[in-house]
Amino acid sequence: MPTGARKTWAQQLQQNHSVTIAMSCAIVGLSRCAYYYQSKLQDDSVIVSVLNAITDRHLRWGFPKCFHRIRKLGYQWNHKRVYRVYCELKLNLKAKRKKRIPPRCP
Repeated sequence: MPTGARKTWAQQLQQNHSVTIAMSCAIVGLSRCAYYYQSKLQDDSVIVSVLNAITDRHLRWGFPKCFHRIRKLGYQWNHKRVYRVYCELKLNLKAKRKKRIPPRCP
C-alpha cells in the first residue's frame, strides 16, 4: 500500500476515533517519520536561467565547463541536479570524433 494512502488512513483514524498519532500509525503500519514527512518541491527555474545564460554566451561549452562556471559564480548545486536540468534543456553536445584516415595500400 502506498505511503500516501496509509497517511490519509492514519489521519482519518485520528479524526473519527480520537486516536493518538503514534497509535494510528501503528494500526496502519506507518512509521511516524513517514507520517510527518513533507516532500520538498524542487524549483529548478534558477538553474535553468543560469545555464541558459552561460550556454548563450559560450555555445561550444560542454557540461563540465558549464558546471565549473556555475561553481565559480558561487552556487552550491549538486552536479547531478545540474546535469539533470542540463539534459532536460537538451544542451548536450554531440562529441566530435576524429576522422580516421584509412591506410594506403601499395
